[in-house]
Amino acid sequence: MPKKFFKRYSPDPKRIKETPGLGFLGSRLHQPSLWHFNRHSVSRAFAIGLFCTWIPFPFQSVIAAFGALYFRANLALSVALVFVTNPITIPPMFYFAYRLGSLILGGKEEKIDIELSLEWLVNSLGQIWQPLFLGSFLLALFSSMLGYLVVQFIWRYNIRKQQNSRSTRAINNKSKADEVS
Repeated sequence: MPKKFFKRYSPDPKRIKETPGLGFLGSRLHQPSLWHFNRHSVSRAFAIGLFCTWIPFPFQSVIAAFGALYFRANLALSVALVFVTNPITIPPMFYFAYRLGSLILGGKEEKIDIELSLEWLVNSLGQIWQPLFLGSFLLALFSSMLGYLVVQFIWRYNIRKQQNSRSTRAINNKSKADEVS
């Protein structure tokens, strides 16, 4: 069941609650839904984490953490999913977002010589910001909805599978008991 998998790799809530820098959150950090692994908190966490993955500027994990607090999603999963974007995945993801945004805006896609520097980013942001932000926003909406629905489906599928397994075992045990008597 997915619950066991998530629990195995999640941080200890007590340790996070005792972190000195998080005192300003007060009792918000003590909400049970932030730490439970149920269908609703996990699917919300996937939606928040995958949405924040497509935010094209730093501090995505901070935004995901505040989103988890606001929507009462699993905090650890919301923040962990943001790390889908990493130095290896960022260039193709945001290039795809830019291409999608350019296609939807109907503008001519400009030939851009990409350099990995802050100076290049500041100088070229004026040209690419509209298609990049539109593409990122649309992909964020799509991936968050898809993540939410997939988690809901997988969770329900596993529950049905366990129920069927239990009922099959009960029927088999009953028939064995009837044979013995």
